[in-house]
Amino acid sequence: MPAEIAVTGLGLVTPAGHTPEDNWTALCRGRSLAARDTELAGLPVDFSCQVTGFDAAGELGRPLARRTDRFIQFALAAARRAVADAGLGGDLGPGDGASGGLGERVGVVLGVGSNSLSTYVPEFGHLGADRPDRVSPLALPRSVPSMAAGEVAIDVGARGPNFTTASACASGATALGVARDLLRSGTCDVVLAGGSESARSRMTATCFTRMRALSRRRDEPALASRPFDARRDGFVLGEGAAVLVLERAADARARRARVLAVLRGFGAGADAHHPVAPHPHGDGAVRAIRAALRDADCGPEDVGHVNAHGTGTPLNDAAEAAALTRVFGDAAPPVTAAKGVVGHALGAAGAVQAAYTVLALRHGTVPPVANFEGQDGDHKLDIVAGRPRPAAGAGISCSFGFGGQNAVLLLTAD
Repeated sequence: MPAEIAVTGLGLVTPAGHTPEDNWTALCRGRSLAARDTELAGLPVDFSCQVTGFDAAGELGRPLARRTDRFIQFALAAARRAVADAGLGGDLGPGDGASGGLGERVGVVLGVGSNSLSTYVPEFGHLGADRPDRVSPLALPRSVPSMAAGEVAIDVGARGPNFTTASACASGATALGVARDLLRSGTCDVVLAGGSESARSRMTATCFTRMRALSRRRDEPALASRPFDARRDGFVLGEGAAVLVLERAADARARRARVLAVLRGFGAGADAHHPVAPHPHGDGAVRAIRAALRDADCGPEDVGHVNAHGTGTPLNDAAEAAALTRVFGDAAPPVTAAKGVVGHALGAAGAVQAAYTVLALRHGTVPPVANFEGQDGDHKLDIVAGRPRPAAGAGISCSFGFGGQNAVLLLTAD
């Protein structure tokens, strides 16, 4: 019998706040946090969901903040919060994480969807001006995806396996699946797993705009992100990080840790269909959901709610609705979609959703989908709208990415 995997700590840095409590309050309020973004001023899409009130130097100390990009800073802050929440390494602080630390049986697996263009683009400008001497020697270690996990390991002294998953917008969920395997195999005793992203660069926004993936509701940003709504027209860029502390449930109980939830199932499946468009019938998503159910030894009837990928693009939401209908039939459980509130954090989104699923299970409540007014198409899901709704049973969190990469997590209350 595979070991049960417990979630014993949560760390969040998102547009909804820097604590689980603040995030939960914002989710249950059900209002989008999209607003004008000075970083994107003058572009066809000039709004996003931004992390506010984050003081990297105050959180991490000036030397560490200076050498790291924003997505790494988010990862570091979320990891420290998760470690403290789990009751591990309570004396860790700015600059002293590597002295002693968590040890060689602790791993770090983080999902990151892209290189940081906010660091790269200015350096390309130096090259374009024929000034290679002005390119920063910190450009690479500040920006490559693997440095989020690397800097977290340095900071908390986690000397076990250290991985970065890059499966586009499924990266964070995939990281949790890899972490689960490290624990089940006995390779690690504890894994810090999750995702981080800060893609609010002008280049990223322009690329997604050219692909017609972003909402263009410039006159009403707060109404732009509307998963599954008939009037959806694209997603809203977000950012942030979520880190979950995972350990075998027996070990967690032996050290009298608080078990927040149990990660019972993980499933993955490829569309093998198109570089960026989902399979119209959700084939890969169906395989991933069913694989997570099998892994957890659960049936569709055991699922109490779905935290959907729900980006708010016409194609994604239609494909996801088709997939959920194929798995659950007419008795589909209530569906929520956090991107209506916090936007799409790309590689971090799956980890953020997993953390939100843990919170929903603990509260026995499913938050509403922001801006949802009514569905279109042939697949009618039970969308939670207007106000939170009580729920029981397991929660599944769906994450789908470019390249047809699909990852699904199934969690239950302890």
